Amino acid sequence: MTMSNHKVTVYGAYGHTGRFVVAELYERGWIPILAGRDASKLDEIGNAFPELERRLASVMDPPSLDRALDGAVAVINCAGPFLDTAVPMLEAALRARIHYLDVCAEQAVVLGIFERFAETARTTGITVIPAMAFYGGLADLLATAAKQDWPDADAVEIGVALDSWHPTTGTRAPRRPGHGPRLVFTNGKLQPLADPPPSREWTFCAPFGTQQMVALPFSEIVTISRHLRSDEVQSYMNLAPLNDLRGPDTPPPTATDARGRSAQVFAVDVVVRRNGQTRRASAHGRDIYAISAPLVVEALQRIVDGRCKESGVVAPGEAFDALEFLASIGDLRLERYG
Repeated sequence: MTMSNHKVTVYGAYGHTGRFVVAELYERGWIPILAGRDASKLDEIGNAFPELERRLASVMDPPSLDRALDGAVAVINCAGPFLDTAVPMLEAALRARIHYLDVCAEQAVVLGIFERFAETARTTGITVIPAMAFYGGLADLLATAAKQDWPDADAVEIGVALDSWHPTTGTRAPRRPGHGPRLVFTNGKLQPLADPPPSREWTFCAPFGTQQMVALPFSEIVTISRHLRSDEVQSYMNLAPLNDLRGPDTPPPTATDARGRSAQVFAVDVVVRRNGQTRRASAHGRDIYAISAPLVVEALQRIVDGRCKESGVVAPGEAFDALEFLASIGDLRLERYG
């Protein structure tokens, strides 16, 4: 790569996840361009990285988005709500003919990207990977790694356990009509989650053990159903973090190490079933917001250096060698069975 191709625009660079992404890029030798719609917040993160360029940009002003992407090889969109930012930023990336990645957990947004932009992105020759984060990308890669050489599956079941959840302001934002109902993949198609949502027990490795779970699907349902042939894709979360999320007095994340990570720990356990057989892949780590940074930056690295299998709009598991990708993330502890 030339030095100009080391430049990556991070939109929403001053947000909680955006700061982790900027730091990860910087540590890996990329040159982040700090971009966002709030001048004062942009100045604040700019003071922490005085050598980096700042570009004020708003999704309501397409020319400002074009300026924010000028000279970059890719954009990583970290600015929610993605219902507002994803389409304008992706359209700007298409105009600039640069790669687009985001950390979106919003199902409707990810589904819309696949349905609306697949052909345009493929024709343009760029790679678009939405939901390349804890929600979406991690479970997608685990499901792909667990499936291995099976041509299809009867069911993909995802269990997410958090010891706590101190939500950011963006996480707390209420769902809007544009988000639509939460979706699961059942009987071979996307369908609204049942009301009330189904519940079950799930046994994780330590420190979680057996947990009471409730169905709570995020963007992984959309990404997995786009490329893994399975009759069912279901996702569950344990109850403790949901109680935190609903609690009005639950504080935002608090940094407990030099990298700014919280003390929160997580496990994501994916079970793939076929003809009475079971295969399983699990990942354990710390801080669901922080882990999104190495996931999305590793994806960017592999796109730029030619290790991405597809152009167009693609899911993480179809873009990369899933097991190799997961093993490269030093902040994850990976296990696979069957």
